Amino acid sequence: MKNKLILIIISFSILMGCAGTGSKGLFGTGVSIAFDPRSLGTQIDDSIMHKNLVTRLALKDKKYLLTIKTKVLDGRIFVTGKVDNPEEKLQITKLAWETTGVRSVKNDINIKEKFNFKQSVKDLLITSQLRTALVLNKSIKSANYNLDTYKKKIFIYGIAFTSDERSKVINEAKQILDVEDVVASIFLVEDLRIQKN
Repeated sequence: MKNKLILIIISFSILMGCAGTGSKGLFGTGVSIAFDPRSLGTQIDDSIMHKNLVTRLALKDKKYLLTIKTKVLDGRIFVTGKVDNPEEKLQITKLAWETTGVRSVKNDINIKEKFNFKQSVKDLLITSQLRTALVLNKSIKSANYNLDTYKKKIFIYGIAFTSDERSKVINEAKQILDVEDVVASIFLVEDLRIQKN
């Protein structure tokens, strides 16, 4: 009986670890499970792919834990961040493509330049303004979107329930002061391989 209880606890911990990546809450960076239109199986597959890629990046070089951000949606991998040289960018792309189950890889990694505090603060402010605008817009499920800003260029990853919602998210981003470009990788629910019933 005691062994069965331990086995159940371990199984539950593993499952919660897999699904936990997408449940960081309203102000977090993950897609909320409650609003996520992907099936639970797809969410778990994406979470496993994400953890696999992050682990392999960390084994390659521990600095990638801080400098590289990854997101997996429906088997599609998105990579952002900064690296020292173009060879590193290619190696990270190769690692992403080698992830089991990957359907596509979008690499938005930039080559590092001299640190610019003023630019970093502006980028953080742009991201915060967009996050706030999405939260306040009741026709947008803000928890379904990941946001990153680099040199006044906003990167948006997520899942929209309708094309109208996708358009509203992009329009909100374009209205932020000082934004120079919006790169949106927003999938519609109907584009997903497997959807919730």
